[in-house]
Order: sequence, then structure tokens, then C-alpha cells
Amino acid sequence: MTSLGNKAAVLALIGIAGSFAALEARAGATVNIGPDQSVSVGFGMRTSYTNAEHGAPDGSRSNDFNLDSARIYLGASLNKQIKGMFNTEWDGDKIRVLDAAGQFAISPELNVWAGRLLSPSDRANMAGPYYSLGGGYWAGVASRYGYNGGIFRGRDDGAVVWGNLLDGKLGYSVGAFEGHTFGIGSLTQNEAKAAGIKASDKPMVAGRLQYDFWDAEPGYYGTGNYLGTKDILAIGIAARSQKDGVLTPAAIGDYRSWNVDFLLEKRLPGAGAVSLEGAWYDYDTDNVVKAEQGRAWLVGVGYIVDRLQPFARYQKFAADTGIDTRQGDVGVNYIIDGYNAQLAALYSRTKVTNAPNQSKFAVTLQLQY
Repeated sequence: MTSLGNKAAVLALIGIAGSFAALEARAGATVNIGPDQSVSVGFGMRTSYTNAEHGAPDGSRSNDFNLDSARIYLGASLNKQIKGMFNTEWDGDKIRVLDAAGQFAISPELNVWAGRLLSPSDRANMAGPYYSLGGGYWAGVASRYGYNGGIFRGRDDGAVVWGNLLDGKLGYSVGAFEGHTFGIGSLTQNEAKAAGIKASDKPMVAGRLQYDFWDAEPGYYGTGNYLGTKDILAIGIAARSQKDGVLTPAAIGDYRSWNVDFLLEKRLPGAGAVSLEGAWYDYDTDNVVKAEQGRAWLVGVGYIVDRLQPFARYQKFAADTGIDTRQGDVGVNYIIDGYNAQLAALYSRTKVTNAPNQSKFAVTLQLQY
């Protein structure tokens, strides 16, 4: 396709996707079946057009339309204290279980969840691509808790205790999980057992502590950006550890990681809102999987005014193999209806040590309720 053809395709896509601004993006419902008893259903989807360098079979730029995600959210409430969730995700081939957990809300200060869910980690992973700055963006270069490990989309089987103290400004979460899912080349516990590898079966322990100096952020999951609806000044720290957590045919090692993250978001009178985020990570696989062992960091900035939100982000992962991965992103969001409906245009450039630069341009449409 010629350069003129590429531009025409992109402009056409933007025009078609922009028409969604006139549509009602809400597609969820809650059915009350008794006192404090209800069943709720919702959906989420992200679709995109991507033009990527070296992406075509002949080495030229590719032009791809893709359904990146399609989710169904199901929830139920038996009473004020006992609830549950069951969420699914399309993995490109079939529908799979994303989350399935029983939720016991004893008080705002004490909640217990058990089943399959995200274990405590950094803000980027707890927010996920549906609630991050950038319209379906995933900070997977620096935040390596999610898509490069886990049962599915970074989930794990286990239980977590969490709550919000001090008028909701101090959030804590700590849990025990199956683990054994860390890094490229590592095996799950069942795979190691089938291969005859001898290792202990200790749980992975994970925890997060966060303090909000300005507005409070109640709840278990986080949000990467509040789109100008809150004043946020928050610092969080997360860590996880597992004895014999890294299993490979060649060696067994312990897994440890920790990170600290920061978010500042301030509304400016009559002039929108500005945001600044940052995070630092340390990953340790006991020298077993050095491609997933090392240090990482990210920094991002955004500014929202009149539904438009230009943003930029830079992240780096320095593996102990000596191979660095760097990625820079610039883009703009059109906020149709908060996180329920967004249209984003994004340009990314990725550099891996001793590899050609990789650039791509993407237009992403996100709808959910």
C-alpha cells in the first residue's frame, strides 16, 4: 500500500470510529432479585488498526485490523457481605476464564477474596489496559507481572486479604497464590512434576501497600489515570516472593520482585488536569531465567482538556543478559465517556539491544460498561 493509501486508510478508520461518539456506550445491567441481592452483567472490547514497521511478510510495513480484547463481566450479590465475580476474555482463539472469585466484604477495612484473580502488584498491572493512560495501553516492557507470566492475563489462583484504612487513604493487600509462572522458559508446577523435576511447593506471597495524600482511592483494583475527576498524590510499594518459584529443566531458583510506583494528578481551575506517573522495578529469578531478571522503570505524563488527552510515556527493562528493551510512546485520547468509551491514536518506537528499531502507529477503540 502506498503512503497515500496508508493515510487514507487511517483517516477513514478515524472517521468511522469517531462516529461512536454519538452512540450510547453503556451495555451493562443489574437485576435486583431481593434485599441486597442482585445479578449484574457487562461487557468490554478493544479493537485496533496497527501500521507496524517490518510487520509484513516481505519486511515492509504491515496494516492490520485486530480485535484485541472481548470480555464479559458477570457479578452476583447474595447480601451485603457475600458477593462473587466471573469474567471471561477472548484470547484470539476461544473464550477463557479471566476471573472467578468469591468476595467476602466484612467491612471497608477487611475484605477476603478467593479464587482466580490478579495478585497484589504494581499500579500498572492492577489497572490493566482498560483503565490505563493511553486507551487500551499496556505497560508491559517495565511492568512484567502480567502478560509474560500467569495463568491467563497475569491472573493466579489463590486468596487475598485487603482493605482501606484511614478514611480510605491507606490501602493494603496481602495474599498467597499458586505462583510458578515467572518468566520466559520457566515451567508451571504441573509441567515440572511431569518432567520429573524435584522442587518444593511453597505458595507465592504477594502484597501491596499504598497511601493517598490527596483524594482517596478505595477498592482492590487500581486505575492508571482518573481523567481529571480526582486530585491524586499516591505512592505504592508491592513485593512478591516464592521459594522454588522458578522451575526450568536445567535449574530451580527462588523468585523475588518488588516495585515502587507514583501517581500525581491535579485538576487545574478552568484548564483541565495534568498527570505524572512513574515506577521502578527489581526482578530476581535466582539467576535461572536471566532474560526476566533485572531492573526496569517507566515515566509518563498526560494532560486532559475538553475530552482530549495528549500523553507520552517512556519505559525501559534492563535484563541481566545485557539486553535492554526501551519503548517510547506518544499519543492522544478522545474521551467519549470516561473509560466506557475512548478513541486513541498512538505512535510507539521500541529498541532492543542488537536488534532493529521497531515503530508502529495504532488507532484503538475501546468500549465497555
